[in-house]
Amino acid sequence: LYIDDDPALRRLVSKEFERHGYSVQLAATGEEGLRRLRAGGIDVVALDHYMPGQDGLQTLASIRADPDAPPVVYVTGSEEGRVAIAALKAGAADYVIKDVGGEFLALLRVAIEGALAQAKLQREKEEAEAEVRATRDRFEALAAERAVLLREVNHRVGNSLQLVSSFLLMQSDMSHDAHVKGALASAYGRVLAIAQVHKRLYTSDDVRTVALDSYLHALVADIGASAAAGNGWLSLAADPVAVDPDRAVAVGVIVTELIINVMKHAYPSGKGPVRVALHAPSGSDIRLCVE
Repeated sequence: LYIDDDPALRRLVSKEFERHGYSVQLAATGEEGLRRLRAGGIDVVALDHYMPGQDGLQTLASIRADPDAPPVVYVTGSEEGRVAIAALKAGAADYVIKDVGGEFLALLRVAIEGALAQAKLQREKEEAEAEVRATRDRFEALAAERAVLLREVNHRVGNSLQLVSSFLLMQSDMSHDAHVKGALASAYGRVLAIAQVHKRLYTSDDVRTVALDSYLHALVADIGASAAAGNGWLSLAADPVAVDPDRAVAVGVIVTELIINVMKHAYPSGKGPVRVALHAPSGSDIRLCVE
C-alpha cells in the first residue's frame, strides 16, 4: 500500500513496483490508507509525510496501534532528517528520502524488501517462541500427570504391601512352631521395608529420592510396634540423607534383618535395647550401625 497525496508519484510508484511483481494498492490520504488497511491483505506500507488532513506521523501512529499491523516504510523530503528520526522512533521499519536524482524508486524498493524480510523474521521468531512455550506447557502437563500417576501407583502398591505384611504378622501370631514364626517374622520385616519405601514415595514431591532418615524412623517404629518386647527397646539416631528408592529398599531390608537377628540371638528372651544409627560423615559415605 502506497499512501501519498501526489497522484503522479503514486502512478510512478505503482508502475515501478508492478513491473517487479508487486500488487500495489494506492491511497491519497492517511484516512483513505487506514480504511484500505482495515480491509486487510496488505503486507507492507509506504507512507508519505506531508499530506492534507492527517499527516504521515499521525497516520503512522494509527497504523502502529494495531498489534498485527504490517511494517511501514516512511517517505520524507530531502531536508527532513528530523522527521525521519521521529518516524523511526514511532515504529517505522525504515525511511526513504525523496530525491531529484532518480534514486528514490530503487531505494524505496530496497527498503520495502528489507521491511518485508524483517517482518518475516519477526513472525518466524514469534512462531518459534510460541512453539517453545507450547512444548514447555505440554511437557509440564505431562510431567505433572506422570507425577500424579507415580504417586497413585506407589500409594496402591504401598497399601497392598501393608496388607500383605499384616497377613504375615497375623499368621505368625497364630503359629505355634518357632521356625514358622521366625520365617514369617522375617518375611514380614522384608515386606514392611518395601512398603515403607512406597509410602514415602507417594507422599513425596520427588519420586526419584527417598529421605532415608525419615524412612528408617517409620520402619523402626513399625517393627517396634509389632514386637512384643515392650516400649523403648528400639531406638534410632539418623542424619538427614537422601538416596534412590532401590537403595532405600536395600538399606531397609538390611536393617530389618539385623534387628531380627539381634532379637533372635542377642536376646533369646526377646527383650533388650537395640540401637540403630545412620550417619553421613561425608557427602558420599553413609555409615549404618545396628547394635
